[in-house]
Amino acid sequence: MSKPADHAPAGPRQAGPAVPPRLGLDPALVGEARQLAAQAGQPIVDMARAHTTVSVERAVLRLAGLSGADADGMPLANRLVDAVREQVGLERGVALPAWDALLRGGYPDLAALALDAAAGKATFRVPAGDAARAARDAARRALAGGFARIDANRAAREAMIAQTSDPPKPWIYLIVATGDIREDIPQAQAAAREGADVIAVIRSTGQSLLDYVPEGATREGYAGTYATQENFRLMRAALDEVSRELGRYVRLTNYASGLCMPEIAALAALERLDMMLNDSMYGIIFRDINPRRTLIDQRFSRQVHARAGIIINTGEDNYLTTADAVDGAHTVIVSQLLNEFFGREAGLADAQLGLGHAFEINPELPDSFLLELAHALLVRELFPGAPLKYMPPTKHMTGNIFAGYLLDAFFNLAAVLTGQEILLVGMMTEGIHTPFLSDRDLALENVRYVRNAAGGLAGSLRPEPGGLIDRRARQVLDEAIRLLRTIRDQGLLSAIAEGTFGITRRPPDGGRGLDGVIAKADGYFNPASEILDGSTIQEGAAR
Repeated sequence: MSKPADHAPAGPRQAGPAVPPRLGLDPALVGEARQLAAQAGQPIVDMARAHTTVSVERAVLRLAGLSGADADGMPLANRLVDAVREQVGLERGVALPAWDALLRGGYPDLAALALDAAAGKATFRVPAGDAARAARDAARRALAGGFARIDANRAAREAMIAQTSDPPKPWIYLIVATGDIREDIPQAQAAAREGADVIAVIRSTGQSLLDYVPEGATREGYAGTYATQENFRLMRAALDEVSRELGRYVRLTNYASGLCMPEIAALAALERLDMMLNDSMYGIIFRDINPRRTLIDQRFSRQVHARAGIIINTGEDNYLTTADAVDGAHTVIVSQLLNEFFGREAGLADAQLGLGHAFEINPELPDSFLLELAHALLVRELFPGAPLKYMPPTKHMTGNIFAGYLLDAFFNLAAVLTGQEILLVGMMTEGIHTPFLSDRDLALENVRYVRNAAGGLAGSLRPEPGGLIDRRARQVLDEAIRLLRTIRDQGLLSAIAEGTFGITRRPPDGGRGLDGVIAKADGYFNPASEILDGSTIQEGAAR
């Protein structure tokens, strides 16, 4: 049951043993799967390189230090981008006209320019010649300052880990979100004291559909707390405090998805978050956000995460809340391979690829646990360098808290047997109500018991060659390769439109946010992309 808030979790925190390959997968088949994913993904990368979005352009301004909102609460980044788009368009980016106007108008900063733009007092042009060179230089200097802050944050994270300690894996990932950031903070600190290694602050329902990022600390949210720069700052400071108290670094995660994906990624980097939910298709399938908008935004977001040393978490687990976890298992593998390709192309290291999957097979199915082990082992062996994020059962939680607690224990056992590295804590009250602190205490106790009692089994599990686990893993990989061939031939956008992932159909020209996609024109200028692409890092740092 619940222990005093200042009491450290009992029992040793042993690092999970290294899990050697146990399925003997054919390297040629694995190589073919990756090659097919690259062939399917490259047209999306080409599309992303040829387009920008309003959120990418707003992220440029935020990385240059623009924050704040006008009297109506609309962020100044939105006001400035909208004004530039209305007057001269965004085909050449926001930076050139914005910094040109800043220099011509003698404004002290971007905020003053944005306020005048919102009032209709600022004029914009696409400069040429010396004026264009001056604007580019000024923009590059501003963005170099933003990236210097991001680089300093990455160094500060490493320094704090060295001063405290890095908890052994699996990292215990626990969700906190009351709607009120001031209430989230003590709950997050209490969860850390009970053993949580990663605190995830769920966003308020519907924030992913907002085409702006709210400003300031927020105290009202529905089933979650708004993702804002100030909320990020407050929670990071609170977790730094408890990290020093406990002598281990407690990580913070939030959600870089939805219509403001690039901006939230930028704010997370500026405030030293450690993980971000950042899936290539989640917003398309589950929030009906336009596929083109999402796939363009995700590339820029992942470039920012790569620079900041942030681990991304992908959302394949969500497919199994709508599709059958057995019939749809191969779609999880396909999505993971695509997420890996997109992530690596954007600069993410394998250690930053928190690829997702979930324990969602119907427990009434005979041999359901063996099938779960097959799926989890397959994912583990396909992505040996990735810190996999394993999600607990949700779809088959019935409200019977005793059966739910047992099912969560089986999930925890599957995790330690197969070497998962980011373990989201299952709640016995899943789907009944927002968890109480006592629910979280019991869930963490469940994890600790299974990890301490059975962690050593990971090195002893050897699936029987030709047995059920072995056959099932090979079947899923074969099905994934067949599907990847189809996606390569017909195109990823067409596959999404046909409901390949999560059985939900999303046409490429449907959904929210398509009006925010802009084709780049000759002369497009984005100083953030220059730095992220590595072309002007030294130049920017020297200015």
